[in-house]
Amino acid sequence: MSTINDQHYIDKILQGETNAFAVLVDRYKDMIFSLALKMVKNREEAEEVAQDTFIKIYSSLTKFKGDSKFSTWIYKIAYNTCLDRLKKNKKEDLNISIDEFSSHLVKTMDNALSALEEKERKQTIQKCLNLLPGDESFLLTLFYFEDQNLEEIGKVMNISANNAKVKLFRSRQKLAVILRQQLEPEIIECYERER
Repeated sequence: MSTINDQHYIDKILQGETNAFAVLVDRYKDMIFSLALKMVKNREEAEEVAQDTFIKIYSSLTKFKGDSKFSTWIYKIAYNTCLDRLKKNKKEDLNISIDEFSSHLVKTMDNALSALEEKERKQTIQKCLNLLPGDESFLLTLFYFEDQNLEEIGKVMNISANNAKVKLFRSRQKLAVILRQQLEPEIIECYERER
């Protein structure tokens, strides 16, 4: 893989024998791909970078002066092509899609109560509980604020423990919907403050 050998093929390419470029591609493709893979850390991206590198090498061949080894020159082109790809990917990562933002907002909403201070949390839950029908509000209050178990709630409400469990499940679902409706404006305000 001497410079003289490379120069022989470079001269042929510059004289119009474009098929000679295949020899140079074959010689350096594994090294270029390995370098690209180490930098971009993704096989498909590395393949694209290698292709882009060879396109740049071919179109810039007249600029190769022989001041350094041909391999050094093409590795520099490969390195710069990798850097360009990494910069491009970084910019794309910064453009968050609406769907990602929405799913993030929903997850944040689910965790919003834990972010509220204890007093605010209780007030928010009480406010939302008041929007539920009386028996469901009562059931949730017994379970969460009075620490009553399902057996005790069943006795208090004159229903079986299993029935209390089913009602508790349904009441929680309704409360979750109400909480989400109530907390959404607060979360949006919180995001605005953090910017």
